[in-house]
Amino acid sequence: MPPGGAWGGLLGGWVVVAGGSAAALALGAELVARWAEPHRRYHTRTHLAAVLAAIDDLADEAADLAAVRLAAWFHDAVYDGRPGWDEERSAQLAQARLPACGVPAGRVAEVARLVRLTAAHDTLRPGDRNGAVLCDADLAILAAPPSGDRTRAIGAASGDFRRAAALTYDDYARAIRQEYAHVPDVAFAEGRSAVLRRLLATPALYRTPRARALWEERARANMTGELARLRAALAAAQPGGDETP
Repeated sequence: MPPGGAWGGLLGGWVVVAGGSAAALALGAELVARWAEPHRRYHTRTHLAAVLAAIDDLADEAADLAAVRLAAWFHDAVYDGRPGWDEERSAQLAQARLPACGVPAGRVAEVARLVRLTAAHDTLRPGDRNGAVLCDADLAILAAPPSGDRTRAIGAASGDFRRAAALTYDDYARAIRQEYAHVPDVAFAEGRSAVLRRLLATPALYRTPRARALWEERARANMTGELARLRAALAAAQPGGDETP
């Protein structure tokens, strides 16, 4: 990726956290290429940039901010649409590549642990400050504006790459559906509804106080609205169902 342009700040942020050695630059280029793979629809550079921007918003909550930022770069570096497997392979990639960049062994281990956490955010333990920041940043998209004004979207605070990363909630929902294009509509609606109900049933979506203050209310409103639309679609798909909006 060239150093300038809309995504120049993204690679610049990698150099800040990983260093400017030849090994670090090569790894940064590899990761950018992975995040730009053509089969991705939501888990793209846009998602990566938005997670990094959300981490900036929550920076004071982390115990090891560098580890959290590195984990963001790796958390979907391997993405084949296989939950659990993707995160494990991504963690293994971090363990294999980061030592050559001069990252201390303890931080490498923490990065891998954090990447594995993103497979199931509800495994996060109380007091895990780094895990709370990464998981909250990963879920920040749930609080994006429903539609329209992308300047208010998560990740749009400042910097070219953040403006490039601005997504609305509707953008996010469409991209998730595209990543599961192989799943029939009814099966997708049922599975997606189950995910939304599980998230909405949690006492708090976000673990850090700042994320709850910034995003909790709007995230719940977004998911409630999506769930209502999915229920309507499922009802319309039933024999004799009303297909009107």
